[in-house]
Amino acid sequence: MLRQKRVAAIHDISCFGKCSLTVALPVISAAGIEVSCIPTAILSTHTGGFTGYTYRDLTGDMLPIVSHWRELSLRFDALYTGYLGSPEQLDIVSGIFDALAGDDTLIVVDPVMADDGRLYPSFPHDFPSGMRELCSKADVVVPNMTEALLLLGEPYSEGPYTSEFIDGVTRRLLELGPRRVILTGVYFDGKQLGAASRSAGASGSELVMSRRIPGSYHGTGDVFASALTAGLVRGMTPESAARVAVDFTVGCIERTRRAGTDTRFGVDFESGLADFINAVNSAVPVRAD
Repeated sequence: MLRQKRVAAIHDISCFGKCSLTVALPVISAAGIEVSCIPTAILSTHTGGFTGYTYRDLTGDMLPIVSHWRELSLRFDALYTGYLGSPEQLDIVSGIFDALAGDDTLIVVDPVMADDGRLYPSFPHDFPSGMRELCSKADVVVPNMTEALLLLGEPYSEGPYTSEFIDGVTRRLLELGPRRVILTGVYFDGKQLGAASRSAGASGSELVMSRRIPGSYHGTGDVFASALTAGLVRGMTPESAARVAVDFTVGCIERTRRAGTDTRFGVDFESGLADFINAVNSAVPVRAD
């Protein structure tokens, strides 16, 4: 009988506002993958556009969870990290990688820490240097443009970009140590937006583009990275997984735009899960027992 794949997702829980674990759990599960979680913090809402939110740091719970898992001899096909609540958690997650990753465990790091040219105000100025160390242990890193340039210690540059600029960013990110970079927020004009994928040793980036929808929508990075992780764990090529993730994310944004939903609340990914499942299964046919 074919063993079900299993992913450990290391993210916060925002009780309202679709992002982090409330996105990762349903999206990855929809692809037929079991998802376990290590919560890094619990918030009443996410921090984008909301004020007065509650925040409970769960740093002290992370290693006891891992210790219990090790007692159970649990095996994970992938470890997938997102928002980390403190610099201390960077070292903890690095240790979790050492404790839980086997030789064939995929490590995906989404270095959630910044957007729109700015580091999130909850993080100290040296947080990117710690995140850089964590990314060096990853198989795949999934930064947006702001996060990529912070990881590189370079000033933020607003698009539109050139192919040469994108190739330079992906090449320098690979020099930090990951085996593959999938850079989001790539655009060359006002009509298309997408991602650039590049593996170590490749001469350039593979572009995965779609139509650009005006506006800013919270949680789309988590939607993309979760869909991407699901595709990779199911055995899709990085470019195919990025294609499915881009299309899924764009669909979520378009439904949300048409509905006129407050963009702080997150995007309507739920209504697109059936199409997402079909896209994944079409790329990687379901195997019988």
